[in-house]
Formats: sequence, C-alpha cells, structure tokens
Amino acid sequence: MNTLYLLLVLFSSGSFIIYGSLLLVSNKMQNEFKRFGLEKFTKLTGFLELLGGIGLLVGLKHGLILLISSGGLALLMLLGFGVRLKIKDGFWLSFPSFFFMALNVFIFLTLFKLK
Repeated sequence: MNTLYLLLVLFSSGSFIIYGSLLLVSNKMQNEFKRFGLEKFTKLTGFLELLGGIGLLVGLKHGLILLISSGGLALLMLLGFGVRLKIKDGFWLSFPSFFFMALNVFIFLTLFKLK
C-alpha cells in the first residue's frame, strides 16, 4: 500500500469518525437533517458514518473490511449527494458529499484491483 493511498484512507476515516460522531451529539448537525426532511435518519446516518470510518482504519489490516467500509461510505455519500440535488442545494453545499463519494469509490476500486 503506497503512502498516498494510506493518507487518503486515513483522511476519509478521520473525516467520517468526526462527522458521524457530531451527527450523534450536535444539535446543529441534527438540524441539517431536519432541513433535508430526514430527521428520523440522523442517528442511523451518524452511526453508519462512525462505523464506516472505524471500518476504514480496521480495514488497513483486513482488506475485506476496507472494501466493505469504503463501498458502504461511497453509497452513503451517493445518497447524500442525491438529497442535496433534490433540495436544490448549490454546488458548494453539495460538493463535500460528491468528494467523499469519489474518494471512497477510489479507495474501493484501488483495493479491488489489488485483490
């Protein structure tokens, strides 16, 4: 595993651990889900992001877990991007979900090629 790939996995992992944790405890973050009309999915999304972020770290030692975690996070971000488009958020508000989707697709496909 090269250094750039490792850094990308660590960046994605840290981002999802932080964001997922904030979704579970921060009223400001939870209010965003109200704005999306998805309030009942806030805790589930936070848990899945936290689990995915931890899975990326564990996956550095166990490739299958990295594959599942990166694929799951990519799917979650695809759905998030779709929600942003549906509620007509602008480019800059939609960009993070697209970026993290693309990043996790890259992690997934790179690992898939190695297997």
